[in-house]
Order: sequence, then C-alpha cells, then structure tokens
Amino acid sequence: MKRNIVFILFSLFFFIKSNAQCAMCRAVLESEEGQTAAEGINDGIVYLMAIPYILVAGMIYFIYRKYNTLKK
Repeated sequence: MKRNIVFILFSLFFFIKSNAQCAMCRAVLESEEGQTAAEGINDGIVYLMAIPYILVAGMIYFIYRKYNTLKK
C-alpha cells in the first residue's frame, strides 16, 4: 500500500512538468520570438489534462473509503 502511494505521488509531481503540445501547436509557437505564449499554451493544456484525472482519483478514493467502512 505504501508503495502505491509513493508511485501515485511520484506520478502526479512529474506529469505537471511535461510538454503537452501537439506537433502543429509546437511548430507555430516555436517560430515566435518570445516563448511566453508557448509556455502559456503548454500550461493550459496540462491544466485541462489534469482535472479529469483528479476528479476520477477523488471518486475512486471516496468509493474505496465507503467500501472499507461498510466492511468494518
């Protein structure tokens, strides 16, 4: 159980720093002189990607907690 928690925390902290741009977005944004727009687009994509995972993880946690309290 402790190993699973460490793996989940490790995964959550390292997917936030990923580059989540498609090839077309990257090509257009790299041709730009300043990289602030590219960083903003990348952060937005990662933010939109993270929300469903957080919601599903929360639902799984509540189901797990409810299942374990019924067992006891």
